[in-house]
Amino acid sequence: MREMHDKEIEYFQDTLDSRKIQIEKNIAGVEKEMNELRELELNDEGDYASVSNDNMVENAIGNQQELELFEIDIALAKIKDGSFGICEMCEECVGVHRLKVKPHAKYCIDCREIAEKSAV
Repeated sequence: MREMHDKEIEYFQDTLDSRKIQIEKNIAGVEKEMNELRELELNDEGDYASVSNDNMVENAIGNQQELELFEIDIALAKIKDGSFGICEMCEECVGVHRLKVKPHAKYCIDCREIAEKSAV
């Protein structure tokens, strides 16, 4: 298992921090939009259905982003304690290529597949 270099850790720290800021902005924007929708006077069932549908979509996106934000916070804590990039299942290296795709990945490729199959 190869150790990550300081430059790689710094890269992932910056990537995670940037994504965290973006998600927080997105969530704040969704909350503002939801409050504005609640204040609208809906004139008919079509308006109500449209707002209701938008509301469900926004909630689903918001929930997904809240989960990603939680995972990012865990990854940032792992950077601080020195355990970043270590698979939570097998304790092997997650791999720099995988982390570049998903910097908050908890599992290596093999263990991710096991985790997904057991979650179904």
